[in-house]
Amino acid sequence: MRIVITGGATGIGAATAAKLSTKGSEITIIDIIEPIACFDHWIEADLSDPDSIDTALQQVDGHFDTLINCAGLPPREGLASKVLEVNYFGFCRFTEGMLDKLLPGAAIVSVASRAGANWRQNLVQVKALMAIKGNKELADFISDQDIDPVRAYDLSKEAVIVWTMAQTERLISKELRANTVSPAAVSTGILEDFITAFKGRSTKVIARAGRPGMPEEIADVICYLASHDSAWIRGVDITIDGGMTAMGQSDLLGLA
Repeated sequence: MRIVITGGATGIGAATAAKLSTKGSEITIIDIIEPIACFDHWIEADLSDPDSIDTALQQVDGHFDTLINCAGLPPREGLASKVLEVNYFGFCRFTEGMLDKLLPGAAIVSVASRAGANWRQNLVQVKALMAIKGNKELADFISDQDIDPVRAYDLSKEAVIVWTMAQTERLISKELRANTVSPAAVSTGILEDFITAFKGRSTKVIARAGRPGMPEEIADVICYLASHDSAWIRGVDITIDGGMTAMGQSDLLGLA
């Protein structure tokens, strides 16, 4: 299989590349950082920059069986705009640019987040974000809606889930399919960013689950969704959180 992975140099993306490379897949990594292992081609790209994305797409040669979107920024002070640019707008631009490079039957798997679980409650704001065209509109949106880095991250992942679901019928007509995975806390180099940004919100759920997830555990689900074994799964978001959501729902429903 020929596979493109954005954000494949580190974290979940690197773990996914490692698993797929052992199965003989040809891996092309799109990342601002040069990967050190488990790839055949590296194309440097800054997913916050539309011109960089377009240049990278021009360098993606041939046709592919799978696109895996792992690139993303965590919530960091002062980076609300950048988080939305990379996690949502860059994701959309690159994915749209890849559609004609995907073979019939190809899968698109994108990493969202458990932080995007409230997309239904926030659908009005999600739609407003998805309607934005250009940096000036984004800057006004962030200012008008008082979007801080944490909300920017949550919103970006809500939008990834909604966008993917909304493309289902269109992609069927192209003989393609797309799904998302929504990890909770994962033990990667950016875990501390989430613990700092979410404060007690992260540490409490990690303690209840016993530990954070491992990137390889998320990669296992991504690899399944990338395979033909999951061909009838379309437009679905799969939460991977060690039981965190179930425990939270049990508390709300008085089941615990």
